[in-house]
Amino acid sequence: MPEKEPHVIVNFLIRAIIGFALIFFVNKFLDSNGISLSVGLNAVTFITSGVLGTPGVALLYGITFYRGL
Repeated sequence: MPEKEPHVIVNFLIRAIIGFALIFFVNKFLDSNGISLSVGLNAVTFITSGVLGTPGVALLYGITFYRGL
């Protein structure tokens, strides 16, 4: 079982970093088009994107969109 743990941690970190980069670039794209819909870069978004991956990032934008209605 201990052999699996480093793989899980590395997988989490890769998904979280890719999710952070995706949030950063989507925020920049939306801002350049005059859309005031942005997701913050904080611990909650880091954990969400690390655990859920790209669908988690989409979920964060969905929540932000819903909150802005």
